[in-house]
Amino acid sequence: MGMTSEFKDFISKGNVVDLAVGVIIGAAFGKIVDSLVGDIMMPVIGRILGGLDFSNMFIALADIPAGNAGTYAALKTAGVPMLA
Repeated sequence: MGMTSEFKDFISKGNVVDLAVGVIIGAAFGKIVDSLVGDIMMPVIGRILGGLDFSNMFIALADIPAGNAGTYAALKTAGVPMLA
């Protein structure tokens, strides 16, 4: 069986639609989890730990360029790898 005939069989069975639905659901679920953690869980944890603000906490994994402000937004714009 050739590769093209296997591909035609794959498409005709509807697996492509299943894959597309899975990717869309996965992307939506990822955004929901990101919002839940960033907007609900981390502010509560920060409040419990004495008012910590996690929005600007990071560890730079490379040298910070000279003349950079050293804030999270500036380093992200500059493309510096970070653990945030």
